[in-house]
Amino acid sequence: MTAHSDSDITESDIREPVDSFLPLSAAALHILLSLAGEERHGYGIMQDVAAQTDGKYKLGPGTLYDNLQKLMDHGFVEQARGARRGEDPRRRYYRLTGLGAAVLSADVARLERVVQKARLHLRAGKRGEAT
Repeated sequence: MTAHSDSDITESDIREPVDSFLPLSAAALHILLSLAGEERHGYGIMQDVAAQTDGKYKLGPGTLYDNLQKLMDHGFVEQARGARRGEDPRRRYYRLTGLGAAVLSADVARLERVVQKARLHLRAGKRGEAT
């Protein structure tokens, strides 16, 4: 799949391929979640992912940049503006695209269904233990 800008993507384009990208890997999910809030540079993404998970999941640079490249290749993420004033000009910022937001939303909905089913099964298991 080729990368797209938001202006190239229509609603029907988003509906079709979204499910084919699910489930997202843990790294991709956390990167997209990080970028859902704001544009970030690589180190900022790594810090945010660690904060999201209370330090239980940490992305190394190799994992981060390999995943960012894949997410950009799929059109989920795009490079944003250059470095901010006073920052290293080599610093690149990334942002979520419309397609990326749609895929993230679909995976979050999928995970919510998984958690809901898990809770039902756990409750049923507890009832079975009580008898």
